[in-house]
Amino acid sequence: MSQPNPNGQVNPYTVLGEKLKLKVDFRQFIQVQGVTSKDFRAQHVVLSDYKAVVFTSKVGIDTYFAMAKESKFNVPDDMLYYCSTEAIALYMQKHITFRKRKIFYGEKSVLELTDQVKKHADCDTLIVHGDVSSDEIPKFFDKLKVKHQEVVMYRTVSADLSDIKDKFGSYHVLVFFTPAGIRSLHENFPDWEQGDVKIAAFGASTQEEVKKLGYRLDIEAPTQECKSMTMALEKFIVENNKKK
Repeated sequence: MSQPNPNGQVNPYTVLGEKLKLKVDFRQFIQVQGVTSKDFRAQHVVLSDYKAVVFTSKVGIDTYFAMAKESKFNVPDDMLYYCSTEAIALYMQKHITFRKRKIFYGEKSVLELTDQVKKHADCDTLIVHGDVSSDEIPKFFDKLKVKHQEVVMYRTVSADLSDIKDKFGSYHVLVFFTPAGIRSLHENFPDWEQGDVKIAAFGASTQEEVKKLGYRLDIEAPTQECKSMTMALEKFIVENNKKK
């Protein structure tokens, strides 16, 4: 599974492994890194121009405050923050005194903060995101007629997979959830030949990347029959065992 290790927490893939008596390993194939000072400056964003900031990730928070420090921008106490979740909001305690700050967060998304954003519609807003992101949040602010600017504060890059090089060929199924994940496979093991190893991919963009890089796509989700990857894996494994 090209995902972070759940470290004992309940996970649908470990549950599936126990049910079908499978050995399931977790290894994150990608990692997120804050952009360099050079990359930030190339975007010509002046942090002091904005009275509100949108955060959807911890690395975005870290990079924002790092760039503020480097550019000698003293983030004002009355800065307004919109966060995707409570966990993201609480993470800001690493950089600011949390109490008495203007911090709003949704249960799952910034898109839940319509009333709060409308109330502060006169605040120019900086939307912090990564190099891979949807346009949902910018469209949300467009709809509410709030002036905003996007800035890339972090990038998704391939992780170093040298630690699993020796046992990589022993896996029967490799499961991917993002195009970046399958690209990491290709970058880490450019000479790897798929052979009998099955590749599972979630989502159209991930499936397209599998084929683009010349691999064979064996398991896909979601489909009309299998809405989740766990369902697709179970169906494939059960049917495959019946053939033996």
